[in-house]
Amino acid sequence: MKILVIEDEHRIANYIKKGLEVKSYIVDVAYDGATGFDLADGEKYDVIILDRMLPSMTGMEICRQLRTAGNHTPILMLTAKTQLEDRVEGLDAGADDYLGKPFAFTELLARVRALSRRPQKQVNEVLQSGSLQLNPTSFAVTRTGKSISLSRKEFALLEFLMRHEGQVLSKDQLTEQVWSYDSDVLPNTAQVYIGYLRNKIDRAFPKEKPLIHTVRGFGYKFGVTD
Repeated sequence: MKILVIEDEHRIANYIKKGLEVKSYIVDVAYDGATGFDLADGEKYDVIILDRMLPSMTGMEICRQLRTAGNHTPILMLTAKTQLEDRVEGLDAGADDYLGKPFAFTELLARVRALSRRPQKQVNEVLQSGSLQLNPTSFAVTRTGKSISLSRKEFALLEFLMRHEGQVLSKDQLTEQVWSYDSDVLPNTAQVYIGYLRNKIDRAFPKEKPLIHTVRGFGYKFGVTD
């Protein structure tokens, strides 16, 4: 699953991002309201974690504008304001759930899982490329109907590749998106994991067209080619 975190307190935003990435989610972060709205409006996310008080554009404004534009991505609103009228105002603006600060990460994770189970088309979308399918909610991966076992990082890398099918992605881009805050990342980590994925989704299916392609001097491109 792909999650957008819009939170101006860097410590909190990075804490949430790191915790979600450990659980194999793909996470984008915006530290101000205007940037967050542009990402939410222009990209496809399964859940948005949105702080209520933000510079340049408040969480309430983001909620209202997204809903007015027909964007129904589930929104979990974070706030230090926990009075009943504040929660009601946030829900009326279009938020799906409300979590007061400070919060335990386990509760935030449970609320994200609950939102992801709601019958939203965007949340339940199964990613597919050729005969390969990836379910972001159940963490299931199959090719030609055969189940493929992946580690958390392999799954996160594959999901990122599939969500950017046809794009040339550098090793640095892959490292930044999938490993961001891991202290043990080496310069060739992305390359090593690309090799792991190739073994599992391409070389293990010799009758199928390969999906991971090296673009020499630039990086990698994912998808079926002629």
